[in-house]
Amino acid sequence: MTVKEHYDEHLGYFYSWMLGDFSTKANEFKKFLDDNSISPNTTKIAIDLGAGNGIQSVPLSEQGFKVIAVDFNEQLLSELHSNSKKSDITIINDDIRKVKSFAEHPELVVCCGDTLSHLDSKQEIETFISDIAGSLIDKGKVIFSFRDYSTALTGADRFIPVKNDESKILTCILDYEDDYVFVTDLLYEKTDAGWQQKVSTYKKVRLLTNDIISYLSLNGFSISFNQIVGRLRTIIAIKSQ
Repeated sequence: MTVKEHYDEHLGYFYSWMLGDFSTKANEFKKFLDDNSISPNTTKIAIDLGAGNGIQSVPLSEQGFKVIAVDFNEQLLSELHSNSKKSDITIINDDIRKVKSFAEHPELVVCCGDTLSHLDSKQEIETFISDIAGSLIDKGKVIFSFRDYSTALTGADRFIPVKNDESKILTCILDYEDDYVFVTDLLYEKTDAGWQQKVSTYKKVRLLTNDIISYLSLNGFSISFNQIVGRLRTIIAIKSQ
Protein backbone atom coordinates (compact mmCIF):
# COMPACT_ATOMS: atom_id res chain seq x y z
CA MET A 1 0.00 0.00 0.00
CA THR A 2 1.29 3.47 -0.87
CA VAL A 3 1.52 6.23 1.73
CA LYS A 4 -1.34 8.11 0.07
CA GLU A 5 -3.53 5.01 0.00
CA HIS A 6 -2.74 4.38 3.67
CA TYR A 7 -3.89 7.90 4.59
CA ASP A 8 -6.90 7.94 2.25
CA GLU A 9 -8.21 4.53 3.30
CA HIS A 10 -7.11 4.26 6.93
CA LEU A 11 -5.01 6.76 8.87
CA GLY A 12 -6.63 9.97 7.60
CA TYR A 13 -9.88 9.11 9.38
CA PHE A 14 -8.32 9.02 12.85
CA TYR A 15 -5.09 10.99 12.40
CA SER A 16 -6.36 14.08 14.22
CA TRP A 17 -7.63 11.94 17.12
CA MET A 18 -4.18 10.35 17.28
CA LEU A 19 -2.44 13.75 17.43
CA GLY A 20 -4.62 15.04 20.25
CA ASP A 21 -6.26 18.38 20.96
CA PHE A 22 -5.75 20.74 18.02
CA SER A 23 -5.44 23.94 20.07
CA THR A 24 -2.85 22.38 22.36
CA LYS A 25 -0.72 21.16 19.46
CA ALA A 26 -1.05 24.44 17.55
CA ASN A 27 -0.07 26.43 20.65
CA GLU A 28 3.00 24.20 21.12
CA PHE A 29 4.14 25.01 17.59
CA LYS A 30 3.35 28.70 18.13
CA LYS A 31 5.62 28.67 21.18
CA PHE A 32 8.34 26.94 19.14
CA LEU A 33 8.11 29.70 16.52
CA ASP A 34 8.29 32.41 19.18
CA ASP A 35 11.18 30.74 21.02
CA ASN A 36 13.19 30.59 17.80
CA SER A 37 12.25 34.04 16.47
CA ILE A 38 10.46 32.66 13.39
CA SER A 39 8.41 35.54 11.98
CA PRO A 40 7.90 37.19 8.57
CA ASN A 41 10.71 39.41 7.33
CA THR A 42 10.66 39.76 3.55
CA THR A 43 8.18 38.05 1.21
CA LYS A 44 6.12 36.76 4.16
CA ILE A 45 5.37 33.57 2.20
CA ALA A 46 5.55 30.27 4.09
CA ILE A 47 4.86 26.86 2.54
CA ASP A 48 3.68 24.10 4.88
CA LEU A 49 4.36 20.75 3.18
CA GLY A 50 2.33 17.85 4.55
CA ALA A 51 0.13 20.35 6.35
CA GLY A 52 -2.39 17.79 7.64
CA ASN A 53 -5.08 19.36 9.78
CA GLY A 54 -3.16 22.62 10.19
CA ILE A 55 -1.25 22.42 13.45
CA GLN A 56 1.66 24.23 11.76
CA SER A 57 -0.29 26.28 9.18
CA VAL A 58 -2.58 28.04 11.65
CA PRO A 59 0.21 29.24 14.00
CA LEU A 60 2.27 30.34 10.98
CA SER A 61 -0.67 32.43 9.80
CA GLU A 62 -1.07 33.88 13.28
CA GLN A 63 2.60 34.90 13.12
CA GLY A 64 1.79 36.97 10.04
CA PHE A 65 2.91 34.62 7.28
CA LYS A 66 0.95 34.20 4.05
CA VAL A 67 0.67 30.44 4.32
CA ILE A 68 0.35 27.93 1.50
CA ALA A 69 -0.71 24.60 3.03
CA VAL A 70 -0.14 21.48 0.92
CA ASP A 71 -1.29 17.93 1.58
CA PHE A 72 -2.53 14.94 -0.43
CA ASN A 73 -5.34 13.87 1.91
CA GLU A 74 -8.78 15.44 1.42
CA GLN A 75 -10.02 14.43 4.88
CA LEU A 76 -7.20 16.29 6.65
CA LEU A 77 -7.43 19.29 4.32
CA SER A 78 -11.14 19.53 5.13
CA GLU A 79 -10.24 19.61 8.81
CA LEU A 80 -7.55 22.23 8.09
CA HIS A 81 -10.19 24.38 6.39
CA SER A 82 -12.40 24.16 9.50
CA ASN A 83 -9.47 24.90 11.80
CA SER A 84 -8.31 27.91 9.78
CA LYS A 85 -11.52 29.88 9.26
CA LYS A 86 -10.02 32.91 10.98
CA SER A 87 -6.68 32.58 9.17
CA ASP A 88 -5.42 33.61 5.73
CA ILE A 89 -4.28 30.22 4.40
CA THR A 90 -4.23 28.96 0.82
CA ILE A 91 -5.02 25.23 0.83
CA ILE A 92 -3.71 22.99 -1.97
CA ASN A 93 -4.44 19.30 -2.46
CA ASP A 94 -1.30 18.09 -4.22
CA ASP A 95 1.99 16.20 -3.99
CA ILE A 96 4.56 17.97 -1.82
CA ARG A 97 7.29 16.98 -4.28
CA LYS A 98 6.01 19.76 -6.54
CA VAL A 99 7.32 22.31 -4.04
CA LYS A 100 8.82 24.53 -6.77
CA SER A 101 5.37 25.11 -8.25
CA PHE A 102 3.49 26.27 -5.15
CA ALA A 103 4.87 29.80 -4.74
CA GLU A 104 7.60 32.12 -5.91
CA HIS A 105 10.14 33.35 -3.38
CA PRO A 106 8.99 31.79 -0.10
CA GLU A 107 11.03 32.83 2.90
CA LEU A 108 10.08 29.76 4.94
CA VAL A 109 9.37 26.12 4.12
CA VAL A 110 8.01 23.81 6.83
CA CYS A 111 7.85 20.01 6.59
CA CYS A 112 6.95 18.47 9.93
CA GLY A 113 5.41 15.43 11.57
CA ASP A 114 7.57 12.80 9.84
CA THR A 115 6.38 13.85 6.37
CA LEU A 116 9.92 13.57 4.97
CA SER A 117 9.90 9.82 5.56
CA HIS A 118 6.82 9.48 3.33
CA LEU A 119 8.87 10.12 0.21
CA ASP A 120 9.98 7.09 -1.79
CA SER A 121 13.71 6.95 -1.03
CA LYS A 122 16.67 8.80 0.43
CA GLN A 123 17.60 9.85 -3.09
CA GLU A 124 14.15 11.41 -3.51
CA ILE A 125 14.50 13.20 -0.17
CA GLU A 126 17.84 14.62 -1.31
CA THR A 127 16.20 15.88 -4.53
CA PHE A 128 13.30 17.28 -2.51
CA ILE A 129 15.67 19.28 -0.30
CA SER A 130 17.48 20.53 -3.40
CA ASP A 131 14.15 21.72 -4.82
CA ILE A 132 13.35 23.50 -1.55
CA ALA A 133 16.73 25.22 -1.71
CA GLY A 134 16.00 26.31 -5.27
CA SER A 135 12.67 27.79 -4.21
CA LEU A 136 13.70 29.69 -1.09
CA ILE A 137 15.01 33.23 -1.09
CA ASP A 138 18.55 33.84 0.16
CA LYS A 139 18.64 33.49 3.94
CA GLY A 140 15.28 31.73 3.80
CA LYS A 141 14.64 29.04 6.39
CA VAL A 142 13.42 25.47 6.55
CA ILE A 143 11.90 23.70 9.54
CA PHE A 144 11.96 19.91 9.45
CA SER A 145 10.76 17.42 12.04
CA PHE A 146 11.01 13.64 11.73
CA ARG A 147 11.67 10.46 13.63
CA ASP A 148 15.25 9.24 13.63
CA TYR A 149 15.18 5.51 12.91
CA SER A 150 18.88 4.87 13.60
CA THR A 151 18.21 2.23 16.25
CA ALA A 152 16.12 -0.69 15.02
CA LEU A 153 13.51 -1.90 17.47
CA THR A 154 13.26 -5.67 17.82
CA GLY A 155 10.98 -8.21 19.46
CA ALA A 156 8.25 -6.82 21.69
CA ASP A 157 9.78 -3.33 21.47
CA ARG A 158 8.43 -3.15 17.90
CA PHE A 159 4.90 -2.78 19.30
CA ILE A 160 4.22 0.87 20.18
CA PRO A 161 1.06 1.73 22.14
CA VAL A 162 0.10 5.06 20.56
CA LYS A 163 -3.23 6.09 22.08
CA ASN A 164 -6.43 4.71 23.54
CA ASP A 165 -9.74 5.91 24.91
CA GLU A 166 -13.17 4.41 25.52
CA SER A 167 -13.82 3.91 21.80
CA LYS A 168 -10.42 3.42 20.12
CA ILE A 169 -7.13 1.62 20.73
CA LEU A 170 -4.21 2.35 18.38
CA THR A 171 -1.00 0.31 18.29
CA CYS A 172 1.84 0.86 15.82
CA ILE A 173 4.08 -2.06 14.81
CA LEU A 174 7.48 -1.39 13.22
CA ASP A 175 9.54 -3.73 11.04
CA TYR A 176 13.00 -2.48 10.12
CA GLU A 177 14.98 -3.02 6.92
CA ASP A 178 18.22 -1.37 5.84
CA ASP A 179 16.62 1.61 4.09
CA TYR A 180 12.96 1.39 5.09
CA VAL A 181 10.68 0.88 8.06
CA PHE A 182 7.41 -0.95 7.47
CA VAL A 183 4.69 0.58 9.65
CA THR A 184 1.49 -1.24 10.59
CA ASP A 185 -1.25 0.85 12.19
CA LEU A 186 -3.51 -1.49 14.14
CA LEU A 187 -6.73 0.16 15.23
CA TYR A 188 -9.46 -1.36 17.39
CA GLU A 189 -12.66 0.69 17.27
CA LYS A 190 -15.75 0.12 19.37
CA THR A 191 -18.99 -0.03 17.38
CA ASP A 192 -22.58 -1.09 18.07
CA ALA A 193 -21.53 -4.56 16.88
CA GLY A 194 -18.57 -4.71 19.25
CA TRP A 195 -14.87 -4.04 18.79
CA GLN A 196 -13.75 -3.96 15.15
CA GLN A 197 -10.15 -4.37 14.00
CA LYS A 198 -8.75 -2.21 11.19
CA VAL A 199 -5.22 -2.80 9.90
CA SER A 200 -3.06 -1.08 7.28
CA THR A 201 0.67 -1.30 6.49
CA TYR A 202 2.89 1.07 4.53
CA LYS A 203 6.59 1.85 4.35
CA LYS A 204 8.61 4.87 5.42
CA VAL A 205 12.15 5.80 4.52
CA ARG A 206 14.45 4.93 7.40
CA LEU A 207 15.64 8.46 8.15
CA LEU A 208 18.83 9.26 10.02
CA THR A 209 19.56 12.73 11.36
CA ASN A 210 23.04 12.78 9.83
CA ASP A 211 21.57 12.08 6.38
CA ILE A 212 19.24 15.07 6.57
CA ILE A 213 22.00 17.35 7.85
CA SER A 214 24.25 16.17 5.02
CA TYR A 215 21.57 16.87 2.37
CA LEU A 216 20.98 20.33 3.82
CA SER A 217 24.68 21.14 3.93
CA LEU A 218 25.18 20.00 0.34
CA ASN A 219 22.44 22.43 -0.70
CA GLY A 220 23.92 25.46 1.01
CA PHE A 221 22.09 25.40 4.34
CA SER A 222 23.58 26.07 7.75
CA ILE A 223 21.99 24.44 10.79
CA SER A 224 20.78 26.84 13.47
CA PHE A 225 18.72 24.40 15.57
CA ASN A 226 18.99 20.63 15.99
CA GLN A 227 17.16 19.15 18.97
CA ILE A 228 14.45 16.70 19.97
CA VAL A 229 11.10 18.47 20.31
CA GLY A 230 8.07 16.44 21.29
CA ARG A 231 9.89 13.14 20.50
CA LEU A 232 10.74 14.29 16.97
CA ARG A 233 14.15 15.39 15.73
CA THR A 234 13.62 19.04 14.78
CA ILE A 235 15.94 21.09 12.59
CA ILE A 236 15.95 24.73 11.55
CA ALA A 237 18.31 25.52 8.69
CA ILE A 238 19.13 28.78 6.90
CA LYS A 239 19.92 29.04 3.20
CA SER A 240 23.21 30.82 2.56
CA GLN A 241 23.44 33.62 0.02
